Amino acid sequence: MRQMSKKPKKLILKAFKQYWFVFKDTSIAYFKNKELEQGEPVEKLNLRGCEVVPDVNVAGRKFGIKLLIPVADGMNEVYLRCDHESQYAQWMAACILASKGKTMADSSYQPEVLNILSFLRMKNRNSASQVASSLENMDMNPECFVSPRCAKKHKSKQLAARILEAHQNVAQMPLVEAKLRFIQAWQSLPEFGLTYYLVRFKGSKKDDILGVSYNRLIRIDATTGIPITTWRFTNMKQWNVNWEIRQVAIEFDQNVSIAFTCLSADCKVVHEYIGGYIFLSTRSKDQNETLDEDLFHKLTGGQE
Repeated sequence: MRQMSKKPKKLILKAFKQYWFVFKDTSIAYFKNKELEQGEPVEKLNLRGCEVVPDVNVAGRKFGIKLLIPVADGMNEVYLRCDHESQYAQWMAACILASKGKTMADSSYQPEVLNILSFLRMKNRNSASQVASSLENMDMNPECFVSPRCAKKHKSKQLAARILEAHQNVAQMPLVEAKLRFIQAWQSLPEFGLTYYLVRFKGSKKDDILGVSYNRLIRIDATTGIPITTWRFTNMKQWNVNWEIRQVAIEFDQNVSIAFTCLSADCKVVHEYIGGYIFLSTRSKDQNETLDEDLFHKLTGGQE
C-alpha cells in the first residue's frame, strides 16, 4: 500500500511535502520518490502502540491521518494526507491495525476498511436546497441536540441545517441499521472507550490527565489535551498499588516504569479498571467459556 503526502512533525510547519510511502507489516517507510524505493528510506516509522487520530472534512475533501508515535521523551506527531476516500479508508484501517500489532493480512482489515467507508458516507452532506426546504417546514430547537459549548459556537440556523443534513443520511434506514451506524460512528471517535482521571505522576510538579482504555494508558497534558505518552497493556509486566500512599506503580517492557497518585478518584478505581481490562483480554470469543472468578478477583481486588 502506498501514499503520497506527509506533513512535517512540528505543528508550526503547515506545508505538506510529497513522498513515496510504503506500508509493510506494522511500519511505514517513506522515500523522496518511487524510484528510490529499493534504497534506504528517509525514515521508517513503527506504528506499534501509536495513537491514530482521524483528521477528516468530507465536504472539504480533506482526508488526513494524525499519528502520535511513542518515543523515549514523549510522542512524535506525524500527519499523513490521502488523496481520496478509498485511499484514506485503506490507510486508516492499516494504521489502526498496526497500532495494535496487527498487519493488513489480519481478517479484521477488510471489515475495518468497510466500516470507515460507511462512516464517511454518513458524513456526506446533502444538497443545500433539500436542507433549506426542510428548514422552512420544521419547528426545531437545535440546542436540544447539541452540547452547550457547541451551541455557543454556532448560530441556531447553522446547527439546525447541520442536524438535518445528518438526519437525511439515516432517515431511510431501518431502525436496527440506524442504531448500528450510530454505534459505529461512536466507536470511530478518537476518545471512544477512554475514561479520564486527574493524576500526579511521580517526579512531576504538575497534574496530568490519565486516560484508561481497554488496551492502553494515555498520559495527556491537562492544559492542552494533547497526548504525551501511550503505554500498551501488551507491554505491561506488572502493576501494584501502595495503599499507604495511594500510589499506582506499573512496569513495562524495555525498563519503563511509571508511578502516579490519583487526585480525582480513589486509586482503587484505576486499579480495578486496569485489572478488569486485562481480565477481558484473556477471555476467548467463545461465549460458552467458563468465567474464571478467582482470576477476576485476583486482578481487580486489592489489599488496603
